[in-house]
Amino acid sequence: MTLKTIKSPLNAVRKPLNSLIDFLLTGSEFLFAGLQRVIGVRGMGYFFVLPNLLVFGIFILSPMLLNFVYAFTGSDNLFLSDRPYVGFDNLERLFTCEDYFKVNSCREDLFIRSIRNTALFVVTQVFFMIVVSLITALALNRKIVWRGFFRSVYFYPVLLSPIVVGLMWRWILQENGILNSFIVTLGGSKVGFLSSASWTRFWVVVISIWSLMGFYTLILLAGLQAIPDELYEASSMDGASNWRKFWSITLPLLRPTMLVVVVLALIRAVQVFDIVFAFSGGGPGTSTFYIVQYIFRNGFAGDTKELGLAAAASLVMAITLVGFTLIQLRVRGADDAL
Repeated sequence: MTLKTIKSPLNAVRKPLNSLIDFLLTGSEFLFAGLQRVIGVRGMGYFFVLPNLLVFGIFILSPMLLNFVYAFTGSDNLFLSDRPYVGFDNLERLFTCEDYFKVNSCREDLFIRSIRNTALFVVTQVFFMIVVSLITALALNRKIVWRGFFRSVYFYPVLLSPIVVGLMWRWILQENGILNSFIVTLGGSKVGFLSSASWTRFWVVVISIWSLMGFYTLILLAGLQAIPDELYEASSMDGASNWRKFWSITLPLLRPTMLVVVVLALIRAVQVFDIVFAFSGGGPGTSTFYIVQYIFRNGFAGDTKELGLAAAASLVMAITLVGFTLIQLRVRGADDAL
């Protein structure tokens, strides 16, 4: 087959294809020009945003409003017309305890346990997430060998499905998994990584940091690159050490970026579910049972579907997340005023 025989069918297809493209461009230009004359230039912006607004309204805003209404209704019926109004009974049930320091005395002890587990996870995971992400960003911001390669590799876990991450680490850490096989090869004994509450909590934090740190590192790296090099050069001329540069230049100028990362990490940590569900299922016992799993269990996976209780718990979580966002806006406003 010669080059000429290859080009001839391509030339035959190219002309009608170009004609079709010209027709579509001319038609769209005529259509949008007429639409602009009717709704004006400002209206065209709303026209192009309208599809996104419809998707947002149907799949996000409407379920949020429906969830809010469900939180004040009872029974196990699915349709809202079949659910009686119960007021604040669901919220009262969630927080009814004889002694808040004794979880077993609470009417919904699983909810209180999930709150405590989530709070412990958020504090631990967010702290170490910020530390690890900052160290990684500082390392990747330096002139190191294969810097472009490492900047790509560290982000790969973020691209993986959370369910895949949870199942992969479960396969590694189970009793007959890779890690225990390696320990036995070295002469040690198998460790119950998935049967010990302490070990499971530890690995849940490690896995979540491993899978998400690339996203926060990317944000911090962008913040580091926005700091002018002239400041570091001037401080070097004044004899400042690396630690002095870090505390006096890097951290103060990185504070707005750090604030964004902290709030995003807090919101993501409160919503933790998929990785833990695939990795430990909330166990052993209730050691890794978090608030989103409580919502999922009552709304979809329980023996009886208590949609009102699940909606009330999700409302509590939403209020918490709104609180984190307001704190971030308040602190950001204070920083801008300085």
